[in-house]
Amino acid sequence: MFSFFKKKPPAEAPDAPAPTPPAPAAPAPEPAPARSVFSPSSWFGSKPAAEETPAPAPVTAPASVPVPSPAPAPVAAPVVPPSPAAAPSATPAPAPTPVAAAPVAEPVIATERKGWFDKLKTGLRKTGTGIQAVFVNAKIDEELYEELESALLMADTGVKATEYLLDDLRGRVKRQMATDASQVKALLAETVADLLKPLEKPLVIGQFTPTVIMVAGVNGAGKTTSIGKLTKHLADEGASVLLAAADTFRAAAREQLLVWADRNTVEIVSQEGGDPSAVSFDAVNAGRARGKDVVLVDTAGRLPTQLHLMDELKKIKRVVTKADGTAPHEVLLVIDGNTGQNALAQVKAFDETLGLTGLVVTKLDGTAKGGVLCAIARERPIPVYFIGVGEKLEDLETFNAREFAQALLG
Repeated sequence: MFSFFKKKPPAEAPDAPAPTPPAPAAPAPEPAPARSVFSPSSWFGSKPAAEETPAPAPVTAPASVPVPSPAPAPVAAPVVPPSPAAAPSATPAPAPTPVAAAPVAEPVIATERKGWFDKLKTGLRKTGTGIQAVFVNAKIDEELYEELESALLMADTGVKATEYLLDDLRGRVKRQMATDASQVKALLAETVADLLKPLEKPLVIGQFTPTVIMVAGVNGAGKTTSIGKLTKHLADEGASVLLAAADTFRAAAREQLLVWADRNTVEIVSQEGGDPSAVSFDAVNAGRARGKDVVLVDTAGRLPTQLHLMDELKKIKRVVTKADGTAPHEVLLVIDGNTGQNALAQVKAFDETLGLTGLVVTKLDGTAKGGVLCAIARERPIPVYFIGVGEKLEDLETFNAREFAQALLG
């Protein structure tokens, strides 16, 4: 596993000039200036990686090569065995090809993702069944589109997203000259994937130390549980995490977060009955002083209609910014996939209050309202960092638009 957050400085070129070889050679390229390089991560997307330092040009010492005749020997079949001190100047040795270890890891990653796809497909079965049933023994006519419209609305896709999907699908069917219902279903999967594509974005960790992540959500959405799962995955990736128990509004929230901190062996900042803003302020300062990579702030569950409590969320954000001028670096909202269009209303309200940077969609398993992601993509396209289809740690994974569309439409 590569370094998550810090990049090693490139090696300096030697000061002393190399001896001049007998034949003129092309000058070695100067090392590129230091820049921010990001490489893909298994779970969180981009993180700073170390730059490779270009190898110095080989130095050839002057030496005479004995040959049996005045004519130079062919390079492919030299008469005299090659000497380590001399090499033909006309054909410099090619640079060694770097050996990539990726092919070894790729099958493992693919296998893990396949297992996740099967879970996602099972979880979205209730949502997808009604849509898939439209294409059984169906003809491509106006009745098909009317039934599909009803099925999408029943899946809580929303009016705007449903109109967009049907208009786009009609155009694709005409261009592809589809003649079979199964072809139309495949085209619908492509349409859904394209609509959801703007929501597909990785969570970046390591650009700031610590990276301060503020997590909000209504009670019962799975906010604290999602924080625990996220903490586990961060710790597995090698990141040091500090939790802030700023949910002092709910009686058991502090104890629940303490259990997750214990289970993941991470530190936690909490105050029994303390002010949420004060807990958040102390946690950010403690995270910076202790050199933590991530500070996760668990805020109290709020309903968008509780304006005085929503104002308290604004206060927490302001206080976090006082502790670190660049923070919070991420403001996540956890929404329950079972709530359908109500989830879209929550996204709009919390975004207007806090300025959301990402979403975590939970409880998509067993719901018939998974189409709400299409509504979010059409009306408030905030990135979906993670989706959950169960209670286990491995049931929370990164969002992939094409996977979701294929799982939805079978």
